[in-house]
Amino acid sequence: MSKKDLIQQLEKELNSRLITYITGDRQPFATRIAGDIVPLLSRHLEKIGRVKKISLFLYTSGGDMLAPIRIVKLVRNHCETFEVLVPYKAHSAGTLIALGADRIVMGKLGELTPVDPTTGHPFNPPNPANPQQRLEVSVEDLNSYFLFAKEKAGVKANQMADVYKMLVEKLHPLSIGNAYRAYRMAKLLTERLLSLHMDKTKEGQKIKKIINEITGDITIHAYPIDRDEAKELGLKIDTPKASVEQLIWQLYEEYAAPMKLGQPFQPNELLAGKDMAEIRHAGAYIESVEYSHQFTFIGKVQKTIRNNQPAIDMNIDSQLWVEIQ
Repeated sequence: MSKKDLIQQLEKELNSRLITYITGDRQPFATRIAGDIVPLLSRHLEKIGRVKKISLFLYTSGGDMLAPIRIVKLVRNHCETFEVLVPYKAHSAGTLIALGADRIVMGKLGELTPVDPTTGHPFNPPNPANPQQRLEVSVEDLNSYFLFAKEKAGVKANQMADVYKMLVEKLHPLSIGNAYRAYRMAKLLTERLLSLHMDKTKEGQKIKKIINEITGDITIHAYPIDRDEAKELGLKIDTPKASVEQLIWQLYEEYAAPMKLGQPFQPNELLAGKDMAEIRHAGAYIESVEYSHQFTFIGKVQKTIRNNQPAIDMNIDSQLWVEIQ
């Protein structure tokens, strides 16, 4: 079945209207959740109209931390019930979108992650692995540094000021403040997204547990939270019946194959004996029965000589959302 056929079949099975949002993870064509999809998403939703239920089919490695609340509120304004379908990865900002749903439908390989934003800052030091880039810092890295000093190095409470002084010799105070601000933002966003469908008065302790686990207690940023662990956290997780899970995975594969999700880019594959080849790569999709939008990279790759050695140059001439038929 085509993607459109699978979307329609899932709509029948779920008694819902379905929108897909896929961001790519293939370098150098990786894309991220961002606010630029809000106007496109609105077009899909306006065409669908106000309905009882909307399902968002989501695959992403993360992105802008503020975009999820805009996306969630926009979708919820068009339906009574909002659910997110997670065939595989819904990481970081993708997890935030899922937290704003009434239900999260997770496949066998579905995974969420903690929301521990790493932040860049003009005062951050150069990244030792790539001096051309600034080091990214997360508040969990900072917190772990202090915990290490206390628990492993045996630093006493009255000596922690010296530990902080050592830190600011390496990191500018504004870099530290920036990381802490991102951490506070993650906690605030998590609480507000959960509060869209959970009663703070009746479920306050459950909300607090989810916030603590998602934004701090799980200290590994990419730690995969599968559907069983997500249930234990207190999230509203649905396990789809076998026929629905099969359709969800088939739809994921319809995106994974052309986008080459998780596969490294090899320029020689395009060249194949030629000196130059065109690049046209799909980096993201937002689709429904009504519309199809693709974030497209367009450019070229060509063989060249640099320092008397064979080399390959790649140029991306444009990267933009386009409507496809």
